[in-house]
Formats: sequence, structure tokens, C-alpha cells
Amino acid sequence: MKDRFLVLDRRIERFREVLIRRQKDLILFVDNVKNEHNFSALIRTCDAVGVMRILYYYEGKKDVSINEGITLGSERWVFLERVRDRVSKIRELKDMGFQIVVTWLGEESIDFRKADYTRPTVLVVGNELMGVSEEILPFGDLKVKIPMFGMAGSLNVSVATGVILYEAQRQREEKGMYERPTLSEEEIERIIEKWAFEDVIRRKRN
Repeated sequence: MKDRFLVLDRRIERFREVLIRRQKDLILFVDNVKNEHNFSALIRTCDAVGVMRILYYYEGKKDVSINEGITLGSERWVFLERVRDRVSKIRELKDMGFQIVVTWLGEESIDFRKADYTRPTVLVVGNELMGVSEEILPFGDLKVKIPMFGMAGSLNVSVATGVILYEAQRQREEKGMYERPTLSEEEIERIIEKWAFEDVIRRKRN
């Protein structure tokens, strides 16, 4: 299999190092974020903290745009999945045992640092103006918010998501979760093949 790879050996080793630390059970769900700069920043942050999957719902007929000047190629290393029915997908994830943590500026929301992100978690972030949709909100096991002490009442969605994901990273790192692979060896090898062969061929054809 290795003979088929189209990248250098040291690149393969880098892929493996990254995949060993990917957090299979920490998922970001992006609910109708429309600004390409925000969406692109979310992708880059997910790659940085070891999030493997981004699920996203987007109302537009065309797909949401990605700004490669912001992602710096991070979209290659994170699995993006566009969701057509957000309620069904959230319900499916709950049935799989994930806790649903929703960002929401409501009175019932708790400090984001009080959530336990070492559990299998889906973090749901919402649209720049409206926040998380009313369809998804009732599925939240926890609603979280970032304490604010300034005149502005909220943070940009990409900034807020980064703050929360780095808290998740801190908690998981303290428990040694980045040292215990969540992907099987078979899954790691399959992703390496995709990154080192299939994706290289696809980019050359494009």
C-alpha cells in the first residue's frame, strides 16, 4: 500500500502523528453559518484542536464558500459533511450517545467551562445573527455561554467557538485523551491512504 502514496515518508509520519490525536468523539455542528470567513476560521480551529468532523447545515442552494487564505489548507484534514436535515442528524447523534452542547445566550445557559467535554460531545454553534435554530435548541442537553463583561453582548461565532473548543482541548488533555487514539489502526490507515493518494490525485485532476 505504501508504494501507492504520492507524498514523502516524513509527510506520512506527520499524518500519523495528527491522526493519533484526532478526537473522534468531539464533533462540531455548524448551524447555518453563512459568512465564508467565519466558516473558514471554524475549520482551521477544528484542525488545530484535533476535531475530526464538522457537520454543517446551510440554507443556500450552493455550498458554503471556503476562504483558503484563512484555512491555509485545513479543510484537507477535517472531514466536512453538509447536512440536509439538521433535526434528524442531531437526533441520530443523540441516539449514538453524544451529549449535545448548544451555544445559547439564554438565562438557563451555564458557563461554558462547567460542561464536561471529555464525554462524547457535539458542540452546536449557530448563525451569526439568529444563533442556533429553534428546531435544534430543544435537543440540547446543555446550553452554554461565554461570560461577557464588556459593552458587546456576544463574540463573533468563530471566536466563541475557538474559546469553547480550547476549553474542550484543555479538559481532554488533562485526562490524557490526546495520548490514547480514538481511531482504530484500520481507520488511521484508511485516512492516510485518502490524504496521501486519493486526495493528491483529485487535486491534480482539478
